[in-house]
Amino acid sequence: MSESKPESVTVLNPRVTWEGCTVLLGINDGDRLVFARLSAGSTLTIGNKTCSLQPLIGCPFGSLFQVESGKKKPYLSRFVPPTEVQDEGGSQLQEESRDNRAIIDNNQAQTLTGEDIDAMRRLKTVFYGATGNEIVEALIANNATFDKKTQFSQEKYRLKKQKKYAPRVLLRRPFSRSICEAYFKKYPARIGFLRVDALSLLLSMANVTANSDVLVVDMVGGLVTGAVSERLGGSGSVCSIYLGGTPYLIEIIRMFNFSDEICKRILRCSFNDLCAVQNETGEQVSQHEDDCTMESQSNEKTSLSVGKEDGHLSSKNGDSNLVPENKFSSSSKTCKAPKAGKKAPKEAIQSWKENGFSSLIIAAAEQDAWSLVKDLLPLRTYSAPFAIYHQYLQPLATCMHNLQHEKMAIGLQISEPWLREYQVLPSRTHPCMQMSGTRGYILSGTRMYTNTSQP
Repeated sequence: MSESKPESVTVLNPRVTWEGCTVLLGINDGDRLVFARLSAGSTLTIGNKTCSLQPLIGCPFGSLFQVESGKKKPYLSRFVPPTEVQDEGGSQLQEESRDNRAIIDNNQAQTLTGEDIDAMRRLKTVFYGATGNEIVEALIANNATFDKKTQFSQEKYRLKKQKKYAPRVLLRRPFSRSICEAYFKKYPARIGFLRVDALSLLLSMANVTANSDVLVVDMVGGLVTGAVSERLGGSGSVCSIYLGGTPYLIEIIRMFNFSDEICKRILRCSFNDLCAVQNETGEQVSQHEDDCTMESQSNEKTSLSVGKEDGHLSSKNGDSNLVPENKFSSSSKTCKAPKAGKKAPKEAIQSWKENGFSSLIIAAAEQDAWSLVKDLLPLRTYSAPFAIYHQYLQPLATCMHNLQHEKMAIGLQISEPWLREYQVLPSRTHPCMQMSGTRGYILSGTRMYTNTSQP
């Protein structure tokens, strides 16, 4: 008996882009970061040039592209960096004999003018357009002081001209680290000033592993929910709980390119539904929800206003936005990503009530940490870890004191992550001059069993 398969299942390679996926584009070595959805009609604006993103479809993540001038319009061409073979002995002797002390920066070293560069572009436009590399080489050849500079200065000059006349685009895969770094670089307030080292420590302190049921209070745009789902890898479940009647916005999840299987395990549930069995009368729960409804609605209005601001920035200035600035064709149907965050079914809620959650993560700077913990801690199973992130220390210190006084948790500690980035160059290694001092704090601990029957 032969088996027939009427429908073929298409398995997407996560290392290669496909039509409809979200990518992170790093322009000119990360000077500008842009999220874009790849489709036949999506475009990217770099300076005064608009290029189509269709050549990026089907390319592996990590590919490098360069803006070239075509007959009709600019386009993105695959760029492979040349392999340089250096003569260590000769270059070292030349480097020791050169320095920048005699170089005077008076803007007279460059003999090639702007009119000459425009003339080169017009002459080459008759054929296949002027290449940026030719312009850069011409600028170097007509620079009177280029040969007198050190090797480091020469590379710095070449890179500066290359970014202007031959910009390059790096195709990056959006995941927890890259998304967190991109948002922290441009809009840190939208993710609660959550840095990548604090995010990794938050997941480790909460012991997020495979087949875990994680309870998340995410008020940082969905970054924590997406990071937890990425670590689970399609196993277990993630419950994004919200206070009041309006769920929190988790729009960042759509940038992770999650499959349908992972999206099905990202569920939303209200605080009232989870605590219905914990308090049979429902009076205390209703009172708590009423107190949080107004604040939740205000948060929703704030998030909506931020979303409108994104659209304004995208249309006005495309150099510093992180939202997708590409244009979609009206007939394209492959650009729709799977939706995550559906309402939790009754079977899942009943299972959580009976078994409890294995982890608890709170990232809600606008809520009081203690009021959240004392209500959400009974929803977890005993000996389950929890982790709370806050930008400031005092709310976590108050929460820690109350947990110790009520004897609700053990192993309490407040951690302050610190990440320092170093610039490593030949004969010069030092921390980067522009570093972020905002790091936040994390309160972690383990729920303790308390026997209320004994006096």
